[in-house]
Amino acid sequence: MATDDVTAPAAAADRAEWLRSRIRYHNERYYADDAPEIADADYDALVRELAALEQEHPELAAASPTAEVGAGALSTAFAPVTHRVPMTSLDNAMEDAELVAWGERVAKGLDGAAVRYACELKIDGLAMSLRYERGRFVQAATRGDGRVGEDVTANVATIVSVPKVLPEVDGLPEVLEVRGEVYLPIDAFERLKAAKEAENAERIAAGRKPDPVPVNPRNAGAGSLRQKEPSVTASRGLAFWSYQLGEVVGGPEFTTHAETLDFLRT
Repeated sequence: MATDDVTAPAAAADRAEWLRSRIRYHNERYYADDAPEIADADYDALVRELAALEQEHPELAAASPTAEVGAGALSTAFAPVTHRVPMTSLDNAMEDAELVAWGERVAKGLDGAAVRYACELKIDGLAMSLRYERGRFVQAATRGDGRVGEDVTANVATIVSVPKVLPEVDGLPEVLEVRGEVYLPIDAFERLKAAKEAENAERIAAGRKPDPVPVNPRNAGAGSLRQKEPSVTASRGLAFWSYQLGEVVGGPEFTTHAETLDFLRT
């Protein structure tokens, strides 16, 4: 019995350290190198296992990547941008019981007050902040670690669905930060994949090493956005979907998330 008391925490600590190292490695590959090596589901499984260990052994949670939104290191290809309002990320629920438990925590936090939910489809892309001043698009930044992101204004400016000038409506804020996802539509992904496969066939025929072929729209979209040349980004057919407001200076006040969605539709 004494042996179990000693070895169980040690085993948990070793496992937690291994999980932290793998998560940070894959963060670096995804966020800094634009070269992810594992599927999103496999990455999520690593994070969830680490979170479970930290919940069981709170002393293991110090300086953990489970408390980080993104990678600790940003790409040096783009200038850093400090978010005036932190860009947090959503948690996920893999089982019905987890969703029910979350709902119960929300209700408890509101002391029994009526709860209304806003439900939206999830667009799987790269989180993006668009800043407008006096209705004009002035900056785009990635989420990064939630506090500091990357300036990708030149590349985002090539996306057709990103308005460069907002419509003149009553109460338009002096500063408006629109948050959403830059994503690669399925048809654009299929075209990109087919083009890369055709290019690789020519490379192989010429005795050259083939380039990696995009494995899914999310990773292909992230890589397309973070190109050094905006013209390459422009050729990929990216799109933008807004779902949230960040910093707002002037203009109307919002009391519910649904009100912000209605405002974004205008």
